[in-house]
Amino acid sequence: MEELIGENVVIDLRSTFVCLGKLTKVTSDFLVLKNADLHDLRDTDTSRENYVAASAATGIKRNRKKLLLMRAEIVAVARLTDVVEG
Repeated sequence: MEELIGENVVIDLRSTFVCLGKLTKVTSDFLVLKNADLHDLRDTDTSRENYVAASAATGIKRNRKKLLLMRAEIVAVARLTDVVEG
């Protein structure tokens, strides 16, 4: 994951949350992001895929200056620029 440091990424979590932001650090237990959007998909009728595609098109809607994500909760990590519109 070190090759993603400095990139805007999308992180799918085991829960109903999805996270987008700039990856700044990777440790054995956490990923550190800045200017992150931690989004609870229960708050909207939008699917995970549509929310991420919209964010890729319009930009990350920052709601956290800095965020630490537990690696144990992560399902997938990708560059935001690698998101494919359906």
